[in-house]
Amino acid sequence: MSVMIKDPSIGEKEMIADAEKALHDISKIREGIGKVIFGQESVIERTLVALLAGGHALLVGVPGLAKTKLVETLGIVLGMDSRRVQFTPDLMPSDILGSEVMEQDENGKRSFRFIPGPIFAQLLMADEINRASPRTQSALLQSMQEYHVTVAGQRYDLPAPFHVLATQNPLEQEGTYPLPEAQLDRFLMQIDILYPDIDAERRILLETTGIEEAQAANVLPASRLQEIQQLIRRMPVPESVVEAILELVRSARPGQGNAETDKHVAWGPGPRASQALTLCARARALYDGRLAPSIDDVKALAEPVLQHRMALTFAARAEGMSVRDVVARLVKGI
Repeated sequence: MSVMIKDPSIGEKEMIADAEKALHDISKIREGIGKVIFGQESVIERTLVALLAGGHALLVGVPGLAKTKLVETLGIVLGMDSRRVQFTPDLMPSDILGSEVMEQDENGKRSFRFIPGPIFAQLLMADEINRASPRTQSALLQSMQEYHVTVAGQRYDLPAPFHVLATQNPLEQEGTYPLPEAQLDRFLMQIDILYPDIDAERRILLETTGIEEAQAANVLPASRLQEIQQLIRRMPVPESVVEAILELVRSARPGQGNAETDKHVAWGPGPRASQALTLCARARALYDGRLAPSIDDVKALAEPVLQHRMALTFAARAEGMSVRDVVARLVKGI
């Protein structure tokens, strides 16, 4: 049995044809990124899965791991109108959303005109997002969920597609502000970026320290990304995968009869985590050339989808546990 969002005008043959075309386009995207970003296959996969699923991603890693370079490359390869905002403690909400200015015409009549901020882009890079104050961070909440902003009581729709890729340095705590839980929940995935392996780092040394450096090139229009996102939402989801997602997410919540979770988890993921897992599992299946997700997709995506939607108890922290440890134990129980 499968569960799907089905368009009656689209048959199985058309679905397969659309999927094959999407696979070809995804292959071109991966090739375009691979010319600039070396190694980090898991990071590239998860970031692309987040975009293909139509969501936002939080990239967490120490400086120098090409987080910013990856976001810039994605914007170019996917043909998206990109903007970058460097988050700092003195950044104000109007620096992101835009503001109204008063103008006077030739007749002396005064009126207000809205000047859009950098958020009016298809791809917003929020660099070092945890350096901005909570007031400024909250400016992203409405846009990330509802895809429009409200300034002076007036609604302004954002361009489509709209994605936020934020970067965060996990080491420095001085001069930073923790992201509110409500904002963390709006990120489809938290993607941890680790050090590259020796072969990738050797290639980085050889290809980025010469006179010429590889440049990213556009391979698809942004409108094509929207079409692939719609295709992913039409993909069938086996009943076993739905049950695995429900079992995993609910087992991560305290008060559900799981003694280990009650001991280690202070608060767990809500229904948005289940939605994220469903969409990401579909996107990962298509990324791998399959027309339906499997339980293996759920297991592979559990950590990036759940880890920023959970908090540990004092007892768990005292034992030296991390959220990843808890998620790994829950995955084994599926």
